[in-house]
Amino acid sequence: MVSSVSNTSGSNTNAASTSSASASGLGSTYQTFLSLLTAQIKNQDPLSPMDSTQWTNQLVQYSSVEQQLKANEYLKSLVGLGAGNVASSVNMIGKTAVADIDTQSFKDKALTWHYELANTAAHVDVEVRDADGKIVWKGASNSLNKGDNSFTWDGKDSTGTTVKEGNYTLKVTATSANGAAISNAVSVQQRVDATELINGEIVLRMGYSLIPMSYVTGVRETANA
Repeated sequence: MVSSVSNTSGSNTNAASTSSASASGLGSTYQTFLSLLTAQIKNQDPLSPMDSTQWTNQLVQYSSVEQQLKANEYLKSLVGLGAGNVASSVNMIGKTAVADIDTQSFKDKALTWHYELANTAAHVDVEVRDADGKIVWKGASNSLNKGDNSFTWDGKDSTGTTVKEGNYTLKVTATSANGAAISNAVSVQQRVDATELINGEIVLRMGYSLIPMSYVTGVRETANA
């Protein structure tokens, strides 16, 4: 997967060069077209002016050239941005990323989520929901401390049956001794195994999950096992 990212970066460099050359060529054509159109208007016969249909067609051509120039410049910017992000994401491989997301992909290994509590809680209830929002498991967590806590789910539903492969979401509800709600934030903190460019977006492979890089809020060295 890493090699495919490297190849993508090389392709992006070539694409950027091609886009720049194309934009330069279009820019020259655009200026020439504008000069010719201006000269044609200045030198037209007042007694036999340009046909309105012909005038309209030339304006449409003018607009098309201008839009194509802008589109090429925008594409060049996107290509450069994508290449830079790929290079940055490659440096994350092997490190632990903190992603502000509450959903992971389950296959055959237990899933661990982290949740940060604003204050120490008296009760923390957790629910694991499938992609349709159905609760497949619920119970209490013993991690009640203010700050970072973790919860690991073995991939089994409330009857003890292993669930099917797919995406699962954790919901946390924390309360104080008097029943007041305590705010919390769920995250995924896991080692980055690979990085990919999918549909123009940088995606990190963390376990079986593909998590967009835009969700990452922190990176740290992975602790030795």
